[in-house]
Formats: sequence, C-alpha cells, structure tokens
Amino acid sequence: MRSNRVGWLLLAPTIAILGIFGIVPFLYVLYVALHQWNPFGANPYMVYNGANNFRRLVFDNEFLTSIAFTLKFAFFAVLSEVILGYFLAQLFMREFPGRGLFRTIHTLPLIVAPIVVGSVWRLMMTPSIGIIPYLLKSWFGYDLNIGRDATMAFALTVIMDIWHWTPLVTLTLLAALVSLPKEPFEQAQIDGANRWQIFWHVTLPMIRPAILATVFIRLMDALRTVDEVWMLTGGGPGAATRYLGLHIWKIVFPKTDYGYGSATSVIVLYLTLVMCWLLYVALVARRGQKRAS
Repeated sequence: MRSNRVGWLLLAPTIAILGIFGIVPFLYVLYVALHQWNPFGANPYMVYNGANNFRRLVFDNEFLTSIAFTLKFAFFAVLSEVILGYFLAQLFMREFPGRGLFRTIHTLPLIVAPIVVGSVWRLMMTPSIGIIPYLLKSWFGYDLNIGRDATMAFALTVIMDIWHWTPLVTLTLLAALVSLPKEPFEQAQIDGANRWQIFWHVTLPMIRPAILATVFIRLMDALRTVDEVWMLTGGGPGAATRYLGLHIWKIVFPKTDYGYGSATSVIVLYLTLVMCWLLYVALVARRGQKRAS
C-alpha cells in the first residue's frame, strides 16, 4: 500500500502537466466547437449553436477532399519511411568504411525545423532559381513547375516528408534490431531457414512493437502536417496539397472562424484515434488471439 502511494506521488507532477497542457486545452477546444465565434467580426462574442459546426463538416466538400488527400499522403509517406528506414537500419547493422560519418549525415534532417525544411525545398523547386528544375530541364527536357502540376506537387510533399523523417524511423528500428537476442537467428539458420523466412518469422515478430510505435508517431504527425507543406506549396495548386492541418489553419486564421475550426480539429483528433486503434487491432490484438487459440 505504501509503495502504491509513493508511485502515485512520483507520477503526480507528470499527471498535473498532462492535465494542464493536454486535457484542459482539449476541453476548451471542445467548448469552442459548440459555438459560433468570430472574435474579429461584428459580433465578437460566442454564440452557442450546438452541433451545427459538426453538421457543416458532413457537407463541406473542402473538408472531405482534404481528408482524402491527407490519408493518401499519410499512407505513401509512412509506408515509404518504414520500409526505407528498415533497410537503412539493416545497413547500419553492418560494418563498412565511413559508417559513422554516413550515420551522422543521415541523422542531420532531424535537427532542421519543419518550416526551414519547407523553405529550403521551396527554393530548390522554384522554376526560376531552383536547382532541381534546372537539372531536369537541362538533362531530360522536363519543365518542373509545382504551381501547375498537382500530381508533382503532391509527390514532392511526400518525398520531402520522407527525406525529413526517415532518419527517425531508422534510429528507432536500429535500436530495436540491436537489442534482439542472437539465439533465435542462430536456431533458424541451423533449421535451414532462408533470409525471407528469418525476416518474416523471427525478425518481424520481435520488432513488431517498435514498428507499431513508430507507425503511430509518424501517422499522427503526417495527419497534422502544416508548416512544411505550407512553405513548399501553400496547399496548392488548387487543393491538391491542402491537407487537414493546413485546412484547419486556413479556417482559423484567414477566415477567423474559430468555432468551425475547433470542430474540425476535434473530428481530426477523433479520426486519428480511430485509425491508430484500428492499426493496433490489426497488428497486435488479432495476432494475440491467434496465439491464444
């Protein structure tokens, strides 16, 4: 009993910080979502309108379109980062000349602020001064202009996200691979298993928790990305890269519709939790049920 009290006492500061900076702001956003509020309009006061803001979301084509583009962006970005991060982690497990230098260079994008990443990529992709359009035009005769090509603009946002966050996935999976015991791999080799069988039946199940945690982190970040995409494309051309985070930003700041923006934020949070829960069930709970049976 005494140890339980000491444990709760040690957890109290963390719980207090979580409540102040997590739960209280969420409750305030939920409260604002139930009101019509434009503090810079003719009526700067909150007007209670119940669930009208949430009803508007159902028929908001821009919101529904942004959901589709965001899910597409998150799928390609997170999947590519996990696959590429795993292969890079396997590469760093081996000894080769310059491994320490290459690992340091590979990790450098993590220390760059997202808004700086977007600015640098914007400079590289600007047709008049960017190095990438110049090289593509000189070598292949391809005129790259992300202000006109919606498909290319979307692809570049995915590539930029992969470049920025793959090192995080690599470090996470590298730590998981380094901590694995050697006995299961030696036993599998003795039994005559090939590389694919060892990966599928030994490596993958053992690093599954690390992969799951990494996917959760990257999925939540991908669903709320704003600054990188804003600096690179501004959400365009058209609405090709107007992802949910950028959609909320445009509702709250240029339009100053705080009630509707808060309702959109709550729905995005709900969708994120549902997707993470479904992913957990698909990767963990179902496998646990198979083992129990």
